[in-house]
Amino acid sequence: MKKHNRALCCLFGFVLLYNFLSWSKTMLLSSQTETSGPKSPEYNITILLWHWPFGVRYRLERGDCMDKYEIPRCFLEDNRSLFAQADVVVFHHNELWTGHSKLPLQLTRPPTQKWLWLSLEPPMNNHNLSNYNSLFNWTMSYRRDADIFMPYGELVSKRSNATYTIPMKSECLVCWVVNKYKANQSRSLVFKQLKKHIPSKLIEVYGRWPKRLLSNKKLLSTISRCYFYLAFENSVSTDYITEKLWRNSLQAGSVPVVLGPPRNIYELSIPPESFIHVNDFSSIK
Repeated sequence: MKKHNRALCCLFGFVLLYNFLSWSKTMLLSSQTETSGPKSPEYNITILLWHWPFGVRYRLERGDCMDKYEIPRCFLEDNRSLFAQADVVVFHHNELWTGHSKLPLQLTRPPTQKWLWLSLEPPMNNHNLSNYNSLFNWTMSYRRDADIFMPYGELVSKRSNATYTIPMKSECLVCWVVNKYKANQSRSLVFKQLKKHIPSKLIEVYGRWPKRLLSNKKLLSTISRCYFYLAFENSVSTDYITEKLWRNSLQAGSVPVVLGPPRNIYELSIPPESFIHVNDFSSIK
């Protein structure tokens, strides 16, 4: 499971960089025009990643912005010596909170430089943020009211020549992958009730909690054998919809049964008929 989590972090890292790069140029030029007058069309933008999320590093090339994302005059760097030249400095919250990295408060911060706070965790995992008051200009997270909205996934149009084969289903009715099980969580309470109405032989539970680990390679193929997947979030928070829906369920080809934000929030991202929400029913039965 550690390898699986690391792979997910890598996936998020690529998506994060793409979304940020594709958004940043317009915002930066607009912001800096307000503070220091209009910029030349040839003005370059430098984005400094102060530390890599979860320590997963990628090799950066000078032309990555243009070559990979078709964004001209934008440069992504991870060399801290470029701090004084950076237009934006990105800080991933996990490394700040755990102490693996610190804010460069001892350095002279250029007046127009923007600091961006990045986290894909729910509030309970971000802990106390009061020490960061007045330090950051922008936020980037899964929340729709963040300056940069970074969802865990999105629907994209299928290529016209693409084919999709419905996975063969076994006798498994419901799948659930859970690592950190806490008896008082909403998802745990719902699961306990479900078990009263579904024969145990039709339920398959994997992960660290039941000591049935799945490798990253076998995750989707195993879930795909089940008709339904319990895409239960470990925290019921505003807009918090994670890979449990996007990857574990939809990519595996199982119908997601979701527990998280209200139904109308899910419907902003996926069709209303494509999932079952626990709140749709008056009782678990």
